[in-house]
Amino acid sequence: MATQRREISLTSSADRVWSAVRDFSRVHTRVAPGFLTALEMQDGDRLVTFFNGMVARERLVTLDDEGRRLVYAVVDGRASHYNAALEVIPAGPQGSRLVWTIDLLPDELAPIVGAMMDQAAGAVQKTLSA
Repeated sequence: MATQRREISLTSSADRVWSAVRDFSRVHTRVAPGFLTALEMQDGDRLVTFFNGMVARERLVTLDDEGRRLVYAVVDGRASHYNAALEVIPAGPQGSRLVWTIDLLPDELAPIVGAMMDQAAGAVQKTLSA
């Protein structure tokens, strides 16, 4: 199983970042605008549209306010397994880190997913550090 992991340093407090990350139905406006261009909620899942027109159905798995950790899975799509975790970690009084880990199969998708994560990281950093 391939794993992709990114750590994004932010100049916003962990509380502020967690408030945005935990808002599962507004990730396209609060976390990664521009990278995500649309979002529709459907039967508890979010259908997100990416900048390149790709659409993914994402299902919330875990929302842990105490640990500032959100886990989602992509259901339907090219991956036979796709599980992602976002964790917000305090870094000083006004900073934080967003740790984003994705486990997926088949392994051949890792470079594509990694490149998408790199693009998303820029949008996330710009939005959540503002």
